[in-house]
Amino acid sequence: MQNLFKRVLFTLSLCLLALAHAEEIPKELVKLNIQKVTIQGKQLLAASFINYPKWHTYWINPGDAGLPIESKFEINGQEQSLESLEWPIPKRYIEKGDILTFGYGNDYTLFYNLPKTVKDGEFKAHFKWLICKHICIPGEKKITGKVQNGEFTFQNDFSISSNELEVRRKALPQEKEIPSYLDINLIKYNDGLALFYSVKKEAKYENKSNLLSPYLTEPFAYKREKVYTDKKGNLYARYTIDWDGEYLEPELPLPTDGKFKTPYTLKFLFDDPISGEQYIIKKTFDRFDISAQKNFDSFYGILKEIPQQGYPGDGNKGDTSKDKSSTASLQSDSILNTKIIYFMVMAFFGGLILNIMPCVLPVISLKLFGLIRHSNEDKKSIMKHNLAYSLGVMLTFMALAIVVSVLKSTGEQVGWGFQLQSPLFVAIMAVVIFIMSLNLFGLFEFRTPGGSKLGNVELRDTFMGDFLGGVLATILSTPCSAPFLGTALTFAFSESHFTIFSIFVFIGLGLASPFLLTAFFPKLIRFLPKPGMWMEHVKKFLGLTLILTTLWLLDVFMALTESSTALLKINTALALTFFIIYMRSKITKNLIISLLFLLPTVLLFSQAVEKKPLVESTGSSLIQDKQREGLPWKKWSEESMKEFQNNKQLTFIDFTAKWCITCKVNEKLVLDTDSFAQLVKERNINLLLGDWTKRDPVIGKWLKSQGFVGVPAYFVIDSQGQLIKLGETITLRELKRVLK
Repeated sequence: MQNLFKRVLFTLSLCLLALAHAEEIPKELVKLNIQKVTIQGKQLLAASFINYPKWHTYWINPGDAGLPIESKFEINGQEQSLESLEWPIPKRYIEKGDILTFGYGNDYTLFYNLPKTVKDGEFKAHFKWLICKHICIPGEKKITGKVQNGEFTFQNDFSISSNELEVRRKALPQEKEIPSYLDINLIKYNDGLALFYSVKKEAKYENKSNLLSPYLTEPFAYKREKVYTDKKGNLYARYTIDWDGEYLEPELPLPTDGKFKTPYTLKFLFDDPISGEQYIIKKTFDRFDISAQKNFDSFYGILKEIPQQGYPGDGNKGDTSKDKSSTASLQSDSILNTKIIYFMVMAFFGGLILNIMPCVLPVISLKLFGLIRHSNEDKKSIMKHNLAYSLGVMLTFMALAIVVSVLKSTGEQVGWGFQLQSPLFVAIMAVVIFIMSLNLFGLFEFRTPGGSKLGNVELRDTFMGDFLGGVLATILSTPCSAPFLGTALTFAFSESHFTIFSIFVFIGLGLASPFLLTAFFPKLIRFLPKPGMWMEHVKKFLGLTLILTTLWLLDVFMALTESSTALLKINTALALTFFIIYMRSKITKNLIISLLFLLPTVLLFSQAVEKKPLVESTGSSLIQDKQREGLPWKKWSEESMKEFQNNKQLTFIDFTAKWCITCKVNEKLVLDTDSFAQLVKERNINLLLGDWTKRDPVIGKWLKSQGFVGVPAYFVIDSQGQLIKLGETITLRELKRVLK
């Protein structure tokens, strides 16, 4: 048991070690300036960015990962499409994990053509970006200005001189003819295509940027460029290309004869190793060679590959401005990050409060029941029981942290309670909780193969039972979002993998803390009631709470599968499970008869959870349930939300899920009340509902952009069209205040 205690302390030490290497994330990673400029008689809108030192955003082709900068404009409330000039020449980054991307650090400007005449009135610009260093954080900014007599006025954080903007405009890449020393060939390659090209002239090439950086053109999906050289200094390179025509609508298969129905013009940024310039070239292909792969592979096999280099993900060289704050940045990097300490404390208290949340209360009650049962045992035994439970909590939180980190690395949008978006997981949990309830009703007891006792303690009261209790408590706690917890989780999910791990461990410490405390101070158990016959009645009540938990899980399962047949099968499997256990307790323990009932039980369960093709539905069952209660809820989408914003219509937005217990509490206290319905009617409030019961990457991505990693999450659009965050808890008084 000393080893068990050491493991728990070692985990805590790891988290504290993270503090020394933590780095504070600045509040403002990107500064943006919008201004009108006239260059060579052309009216241009210049959007100038300043990235925080060592952070970078992405080019129009971001590379292996990332997202390009997005822009939208409105003139007098009408969306306006402004033609973009060529984007500035990007840098090539080699980020952690050997991820190759193209983007910008420090200062840069995007230019847009303005109409010759712009009516007086309001001008709005909305930019979105993804900015990365050791982590990636989505960002956006809206800037509103006025147009009067052709002059634009904006409230900016900084200004750029017209001379500097003219320099940046001239530095944009220009289109040129393909030079004679560059030869480009498109051939069939394996199941897709490949672009082979060469510079047949001795050249000085540092390989800090691509020879050819492709602009995105459907259905060509470029892989990574590889550059080779021969003994004479000639350069050879290739791109392998996936053909994405099969994903288009209608499908566009790769021509088997090598002839395109419509010619494709491919566009590249060429880093000319002969002239030292970077400029744009285009080449049109109406066909590709279907028999040249063998020859090219044979020739390239004798060449020497040049290793790729790039600017590291934490900074740039050669941007348009110097890093004036590099010294300050280094100092801030070395300062102990007090912010992460704050969020760890929040995580601990959030985990502590989970002990009284309704989702985890049934299992916590069982553990308290066990504490009372063991109160007459010696201190060493009580410590072992409590540490076993705490270890179950801690290891499960660690496992969740690992799963979240892996899914996050693959680009999945995950949040708190993500495992309850899996029908298989929910079905297994329903069966496990149901069997536990039958145990509490006395229909069976777990026994060892050699008898009913293991030493002097029944197996259900052994340390393995305590450990499994900790596992179940952790799993059932994830649908709940306690006070302090949402803030800590939002920080964790936007940070590094190690930070995710640290925050999860502190949540686990908070959840396990009452039992860790009684492990080292067993006298505290004396405050609990003494063991007696009353415990048998409490057992039955706890069994009832577990049956209610099972019903809740079945409701979640129904929402995930949207199949009454699947629900019928799993209900039948549970009924057969009850009968098997009852039969072995009251009728016969014959193994063959038990197997005759067990086999159809397993078959029904497997059929209930087997994967079926998803059927598109007109709306979630959660929305339909809410509509039946009399309020005009509509399905949330960014488009509908923005429409209400543009029209400045009062709107209440609810992000929820069937498995979210905190959501249910908020609904009973506020959203399902007559007072809320009256408020909606009196003020003509639109209602939007985002159902996150099933995994929805669109909702997950949008919530993350707003600083949420789970549900509940509540928002309001006020009469000015502003989106207001309300957080994870709401009151009717607060809604009346903001919905005006």
